[in-house]
Formats: sequence, structure tokens, C-alpha cells
Amino acid sequence: MEDKLSIWSLVLNASLVVQLVMLLLLLASFLSWVMIFQRNQVMRRARKALRQFEDRFWSGVDLGQLFREVSQTPDTSSGAENIFKAGLQEYTRLTQKSGSDPDMVMNGVQRAMRVAMAREEERLERHLPFLATVGSTSPYVGLFGTVWGIMNAFRGLANVHQATLASVAPGISEALVATAIGLFAAIPAVVAFNRYSAQAEGLLNAYDTFADEFSSILYRRVHRAG
Repeated sequence: MEDKLSIWSLVLNASLVVQLVMLLLLLASFLSWVMIFQRNQVMRRARKALRQFEDRFWSGVDLGQLFREVSQTPDTSSGAENIFKAGLQEYTRLTQKSGSDPDMVMNGVQRAMRVAMAREEERLERHLPFLATVGSTSPYVGLFGTVWGIMNAFRGLANVHQATLASVAPGISEALVATAIGLFAAIPAVVAFNRYSAQAEGLLNAYDTFADEFSSILYRRVHRAG
């Protein structure tokens, strides 16, 4: 009896529908763990790159020299660096035109940095919707497998003259395994989604603050030149 109720035996003896549900949940869990580790690396690199670039930016280095340095050795994981390059490149292009209006220059610079910010937001939040989907739907998919398995277990009682707990225990147990696998897939996905969403929001707020400060520097420069 104990061998029949082992996890492996329950999975092998489950109905085809329940087995498909289990397989789907295990696949979703595997993919979510791949994305969890991938997002962890992306967030860690982004935080480190932000600290390093801000140290260089506020060290008093000339903006033109800093632009040349980051252009020669670009760091794609540095959102602040990408925003800086987009803003300064647009600023240089617009100020090289004769009779350029300072307000027009700043509007162009801010527009370029907003585009760069949108790209960074897309990069940081990539795969998070999948984690949210796994976290919100896996328990219900597992519950579907459980309900289906329990239906089969009770339907099997029609062929039994005397219904006992031993006759329905294997069927109910294999059905409950689907719910357990659903929770196994959902809980890490929900935790990771909440964690990485908060980290992405923190990084985007830091990028927004940097863009405002950089805009103030360029605003003073363009009006001083004008």
C-alpha cells in the first residue's frame, strides 16, 4: 500500500489528463526558474553598473571625455550610461545647429532620454509578465488536475461493491499531487515577480532622478552658451 502511495507511483498511475497537467506545471516551473536566475543576474549587473557610472559622472570628469570613454567601452547593462549617451548625443547634435533655441534643445534632449528610459524599462521588466502568469494560474491548473483525478476516483467506485478508504485513497492522492506541483510552480514565481518588480521600479526611479539631474546640467549649459 505504501509503495502504491509513493509520489513516483502516484504520478505514473495517474490518468492521462492529470499526467499532462503535471507535465505542464513542471515545464512552467522549469521555465520560471530559468527566468528567475536570468532576472537575478540582470538586476545585479544593473545595480552595479548604476553605482559605477554615477561615481564616474559625479567625479567631476568632463562630459565630453566621459562620453568618449563610455562610447569606446559601452556597458549595455548600465541604464544610466545609455540615458547619458542618448541625452548628450542629442544635445551635441542640436547645439551644433546655428541659431538653435535653448528650449528646443532641451525638449529634444528630454525626448531622447525618455526614449532611452523606455528601452531600459522594457529590458528590466522582460519576462516578469511570464512569472506573474505562472504565479497566478499554476494553482488553478493544478486544481483542475485535482478535480479531474477526484472525479475519476469516485467514478471508479461504481465498479466496487463495497467502498472503502483504501479503494479511493490512491486516486485522491494522485489528484492532490497535481495541486502540490501547482503550488510548487506558483510560489517561487510570485515571490520572484514581487521582488524583481520592486527592484526594477527602484532602478527606474534612480534612472529618472539621474535624467532630471543631467537635464539640469545641460539646461544651465545651453542657457549659459546662449
